[in-house]
Amino acid sequence: MEYFFVYILKCNDGSYYTGHTDNIEKRIYEHNKGITYCYTLSRLPVECIFVQTFTSRIEAIEAEQKIKKWSRKKKEALINQDWNELSKLAKKKFR
Repeated sequence: MEYFFVYILKCNDGSYYTGHTDNIEKRIYEHNKGITYCYTLSRLPVECIFVQTFTSRIEAIEAEQKIKKWSRKKKEALINQDWNELSKLAKKKFR
């Protein structure tokens, strides 16, 4: 079975980058070597601080797009697996 991944990188300037891939090790290597031209290129090195696995590319892309819209606090709650804080932050949006 093929797997797909959503990942969050912490850049050297403290910002976060969210992406998806079907080969997590290769993709992180590409980011750190500057092989791909994207947000991280001028913020190297990067550190992978969150990975979530999916069984379809569509699910991974949908999760990536959702996470990219989140606030920094909400991303940090996800990274830290603080489900209570993540739930509180999600509820704030709908009030």
